[in-house]
Amino acid sequence: MSTISERLERVYERVNLACEKSSRSPGDVSVIAVSKTQSVEEIRAAVDAGVTCLGENRVQEAEEKVSLVADDVSWHLVGHLQRNKAKVAVAMFDMIHSVDSIRLAKEIGKRSVQNGETTRVLIQVNTSGADSQFGVEVEETAELADAISGIEGIQVRGLMTIGAFLPDPEEVRPSFIRLRKLRDKIESANLPGVSMDELSMGMTGDFEVAIEEGATLVRIGTAIFGPRS
Repeated sequence: MSTISERLERVYERVNLACEKSSRSPGDVSVIAVSKTQSVEEIRAAVDAGVTCLGENRVQEAEEKVSLVADDVSWHLVGHLQRNKAKVAVAMFDMIHSVDSIRLAKEIGKRSVQNGETTRVLIQVNTSGADSQFGVEVEETAELADAISGIEGIQVRGLMTIGAFLPDPEEVRPSFIRLRKLRDKIESANLPGVSMDELSMGMTGDFEVAIEEGATLVRIGTAIFGPRS
């Protein structure tokens, strides 16, 4: 059975190949190791192997881990955030990927101001059209970005999406193209206080395609930690 270190090395190799294929620099893509359901021991092993960014789906689960892992790791919330968890989330995470409403953005901003800090956020977009997925509709994203830009305590850094759950990565590519084009459209609007530097898209089954379409953050769990029990 391969170790976390060996699996991580293979992930970086795949990232490098995808970057080479799309004429991008590997330095433009950050790997977020999604540690959902993983033990502190496994997370520490990943950090020892070179992981610098960790992603969690749930605030409550992350609370049990953050203080027990190295201080120099960047934590990202990649799952849905309920407004009543915003106070805890802004204190733990360096970036929140899942802002999809003005109400949630205002709550994050309020809690950030109370902490004397600014929280970096991404707007989650439902590019697949699936009813089961969170995220703002593609057509409403620019309006939400504009509305969020005026909220104190928040810095919009880009967009996030979860591609359609399909077995063939090529069938997921349209979701990633849609997000990239949306990023370009919002970027061209030059909204005050809004940066479109980051595109968070792609997971274990499709991250090469996401990189080819411009991902700067890829969220990878199984390929690093192995299949979840």
